[in-house]
Amino acid sequence: MDDRIESLAVAIADAETVVALTGAGVSTASGIPSFRGDGGIWEQFDQRDFHYRRFEADPEGFWRDRLDLRETFYGGEEVEPNAAHRALADLEGDGHLDAVITQNVDGLHRAAGSGAVIELHGTNREVECVECGRRIPAESAFDRAEDGELPPQCEECGGVLKPAVVLFGEPMPDEPTIRAHKLAGRSDLFLAIGTSLQVQPAAGLPARAQRAGATLAVVNLEATPISGRAEYDLRMDVTEALPALVAAIA
Repeated sequence: MDDRIESLAVAIADAETVVALTGAGVSTASGIPSFRGDGGIWEQFDQRDFHYRRFEADPEGFWRDRLDLRETFYGGEEVEPNAAHRALADLEGDGHLDAVITQNVDGLHRAAGSGAVIELHGTNREVECVECGRRIPAESAFDRAEDGELPPQCEECGGVLKPAVVLFGEPMPDEPTIRAHKLAGRSDLFLAIGTSLQVQPAAGLPARAQRAGATLAVVNLEATPISGRAEYDLRMDVTEALPALVAAIA
């Protein structure tokens, strides 16, 4: 076993509070494309079509494009958690991980069994009514949209349903961001996993943790802006590194 994995496993086991931040690199192994970079979603779709102003002005067109995006990249199929998601759920279940903060909106951490999850950008597994705030499973709204109900509407108040994610031009919700910063500030060990750390507010969380005295570990195939000052910098596939960590701690 890699000595770095063994050393990090010991550090995780010894830490009082361990927090993980995850990005797109944790989800790509489940067949979910990244939004940016080669082959990413925004190479094939115009970001402006998914701006909040577009949703407000043309909810029918927004939902038509949203259906097209879903079919193009996912084929309408349900995606499943991968080994990295399951490893993080195992770490939490074994008492070695206090929370997962994620930039991803796919809901796969919860599907894998993680309970303490902060979804910074929301979740695409639900939709919410812009009038009354009611949330329902997204699949129901997509089914209705595919049947011609564009845009799908709330069955309680008739308001328009919106994916429960933060759209372009929409402010980040305060509550998850505040919780994430508090967790980073009281962590003893902070894991940045599968994220390029290019997008705020997530990009600032590792530095927040390190300023508070946390040990910083990066698990990512490529270098990140904080790799040079991390105590652990593992350029590894997350689906290999995280199960190896679980095995080393066991």
